[in-house]
Amino acid sequence: MTDASIGTPEQLRDPNYTPALHRAIPLGIQHVLAMFVSNVTPAIIIAGAAGFGFGSDAGAQGFPDMTYLIQMSMLFAGIATLFQTIGLGPVGARLPIVQGTSFAFIPIMIPLVAGKGVEALPALFGGVVIGGLFHAFIATFIGKIRFALPPLVTGLVVTMIGLALVKVGIQYAAGGVPAIDQPEYGSLLNWSAALVVVFVTLGLKFYAKGMMAVSAVVIGIIVGYIYALMLGMVTVDGIATSWGRAAPVAFPVPFKYGFEISIAAVVGFCLMAFVSAVETVGDVSGITKGGAGREATEEEIQGATYADGVGTAVAGLFGGFPNTSFSQNVGLIAMTGVMSRHVVTIGAIFLIVCGLIPKVGAVIRTIPIEVLGGGVIVMFGMVVAAGISMLSDVSWNRRNMVIFAISLSIGLGLQLDPKAVQYLPDTLRILMTSGLLPAALIAIVLNLILPEELSDEATEEVSGGMAGHAEGELVKDDHV
Repeated sequence: MTDASIGTPEQLRDPNYTPALHRAIPLGIQHVLAMFVSNVTPAIIIAGAAGFGFGSDAGAQGFPDMTYLIQMSMLFAGIATLFQTIGLGPVGARLPIVQGTSFAFIPIMIPLVAGKGVEALPALFGGVVIGGLFHAFIATFIGKIRFALPPLVTGLVVTMIGLALVKVGIQYAAGGVPAIDQPEYGSLLNWSAALVVVFVTLGLKFYAKGMMAVSAVVIGIIVGYIYALMLGMVTVDGIATSWGRAAPVAFPVPFKYGFEISIAAVVGFCLMAFVSAVETVGDVSGITKGGAGREATEEEIQGATYADGVGTAVAGLFGGFPNTSFSQNVGLIAMTGVMSRHVVTIGAIFLIVCGLIPKVGAVIRTIPIEVLGGGVIVMFGMVVAAGISMLSDVSWNRRNMVIFAISLSIGLGLQLDPKAVQYLPDTLRILMTSGLLPAALIAIVLNLILPEELSDEATEEVSGGMAGHAEGELVKDDHV
């Protein structure tokens, strides 16, 4: 996919190379398109879970708080991306890394805000800020903790993130949580809008090439939006009203929702920072290998992790969510062959401009929840698939099977039945019902303390005759 007219092979592998502006601008914007929907989706999900998003009374006022959260998602994704591409002292890898709102923290955030409205946001953003500062602190010793998070653990965590979120996609496609008790929930009309998005996305992923394939989810949602417009699920008057209510320009407000320290929020965000940091290490390595044909340096890995944390902490002060490197852009760099960090800087500026124009958020909020559900089904399904792909690097000996079995069983079980721990103190109950944190902690601890080998008989005893039979040792990472 590399275009020789953009530059020589040596130039294309150089992060400091700047292509001609007429080439760099579309290349930068396509990086943004590749992550745009994924970036704003967490804001919509959290607003819905808290009760001031789709289907709430806030609709009469045009969902002002959800619009603000969408706006901050775009603005601070752009600012955090600038930390990565331009850098600020030790902060930033100075590589073409695109930052965006992380899916990984959604299972932590939902129990913190569930049904509590805007009143839940001060504690949430207090956790975001402190978790971001802790994430930046992790950069000082990131190389020393990677041994505790092998593919067995990271693959399990990513899989659990996806499993926690797939329910959201189905609920959205059927009509949204507020409509669950209504006759229209799960109607053919609702599902048809979601399925249009799914089928268009699949068609583009499998039969299109280049940017059409990379932006398949965005295009799928646009087609679904047009379909919903044709069927009256959204009206031109509604779009015009939403557009008219939004200000032409608006700036972020520091501590807009206040600031509060919640132990559950702080612990949850700090623990997930470890996982997010290791994910960033993988993304940085993928970018340098795919774009420049080399290993990432220690300074680049540290700088990228610093940028994750600082970007998250700054976002939290203004009502933004945790930021992390976006993996889909690793594949985009490998596809285009353009390693220029300045190209991604242009994409970051585009995001910042969008974040300062509330009318962009006003249009996004008019997307019917069923249409968004189609995109979410694909995105969160891909999170599960990514986790399973990471688990394919694990040598499935009996020791690893038992660790995975216990961690998944407890983590997923607590997600499915949160009332099982209803008598725990509030802080501990919120952390446990995320499912993600108990699964991750159990997997990390068991991986560190259990002996390397487990006898065949010990596994057969608890597997009902369905034990796997993979041989071998744990996969070793030469870079740890």
